[in-house]
Amino acid sequence: MILTPSELPKVNSPDFQALKHWPCNIPSARDCRWNKYLQPSDVCGELQISRRKLHFSSLTVVDYRTDMRTQQRNFFYLAIVFYLSTSAPAEDAQIRLMDPDKSGSTQCYGRVEIYHNNSWGTVCDDDWNLNDAEVVCRQLDCGPALEATRSAQFGEGSGEIWLDNVACSGWESSLIMCNHRGFGTHNCGHDEDAGVICSGIRVAGSQSVLCSGRVEIYHKNSWGTVCDHSWDLNDAEVVCRQLDCGPALEATQSSHFGKGTGQIWLDDVSCSGRESSLTECQHGGFGTHNCTHSRDAGVICSGAPIRLAGSGSTQCSGRVEMYYQKRWGTVCDDGWDLNDAEVVCRQLDCGMALSALQSAHFGEGKGDILLDNVACSGNESSLTECQHRGFRMRDCKHHEDAGVICSDSIIPVLRCVFLPLILLLENIALHFYYKVIKKQKSDKKENDETDVSRAEEVEAEEEAVQEIE
Repeated sequence: MILTPSELPKVNSPDFQALKHWPCNIPSARDCRWNKYLQPSDVCGELQISRRKLHFSSLTVVDYRTDMRTQQRNFFYLAIVFYLSTSAPAEDAQIRLMDPDKSGSTQCYGRVEIYHNNSWGTVCDDDWNLNDAEVVCRQLDCGPALEATRSAQFGEGSGEIWLDNVACSGWESSLIMCNHRGFGTHNCGHDEDAGVICSGIRVAGSQSVLCSGRVEIYHKNSWGTVCDHSWDLNDAEVVCRQLDCGPALEATQSSHFGKGTGQIWLDDVSCSGRESSLTECQHGGFGTHNCTHSRDAGVICSGAPIRLAGSGSTQCSGRVEMYYQKRWGTVCDDGWDLNDAEVVCRQLDCGMALSALQSAHFGEGKGDILLDNVACSGNESSLTECQHRGFRMRDCKHHEDAGVICSDSIIPVLRCVFLPLILLLENIALHFYYKVIKKQKSDKKENDETDVSRAEEVEAEEEAVQEIE
């Protein structure tokens, strides 16, 4: 497809204005409101809007059927439109968190405010939940959401209430991509202002996975590492709990997951293991340390909790579900095989895997589909250590939910089916045994009686002979 100037929207047209309120950061132009002008086979990229101009970043031409000349022409037309839009208003996707106790904007917790129509406004807490908070925390790069606060927990805002009845699925990259009633449409007062509390922690680095990696915390608008001085399993336990990653298995030291960059925010951390966040533990103060990044601390957690559920499920057989960010979700069966099932069975301490089931064998789940294209070697200690597309990156429906049957699930069946049979056979055997013993005793008695009679006869014969003599 070749874009021509006549096919592009005018800068002040309704289509162009709608485009500004619908960032295209999903890798398909079909997901943008501009699909009237661009098809998925033409371009994909992330739409970014700043105060003075609108532009594409990470633009990729993916229609390999066209030649380079056509691709260059498409890019040229796009550049013209974005250049002409330098007077566009400020981005609506800007977001911030406010806390009156901290005299203004905070890092990863506070009242949610968004920028629209050249002014900041709040969000009403009608239907506000953890999915919505998850989107806010991701948009601010603040780690997983811990809580979605309501009733102006972080104080009442002022001015406009821009959004109400926000309904996110949890995977959106911007709050305005979620369903809502429309900007400025609400039935709230500022006593219903919504807020969030984000974890402000993450794991990163080479060989890192969801629940294992170099520990990094968010402070003063930037991510930084933790020094490994006195770093132990109690400290790791707090991190794993904060990440919803189960118990800690190991507290790694000496940049086990590679050296970080930027600030080293914490040193001499000393946790009891019961704290709800790492910053609640004793430490030397933010930015106070005598370390280099060669001593960056890390954690290895047991992994996101998993369970087996569904129709006909048992403790060791069923639909695979994972607990991630305060809710349960399923796993898609794309690429699901016995190696993946082996990891699940091991993680649940259910013996070895007997079967990796597909097509919602134990019924369709609900909620998020958390993993897709899982590719385990079979030696991993948890499912999150296996290769996969990333959390919530999937092209599945719940009719493709994956399941497993582990060997330990057969033992109760064997016990229920064969134990009565074994008992029956045992009773039969005992019956015949006692019958044989009884017969043997009877035969012995008869033999004894016969022997006595014979002895008496012999004795009588001997007496008769003596009398004749």
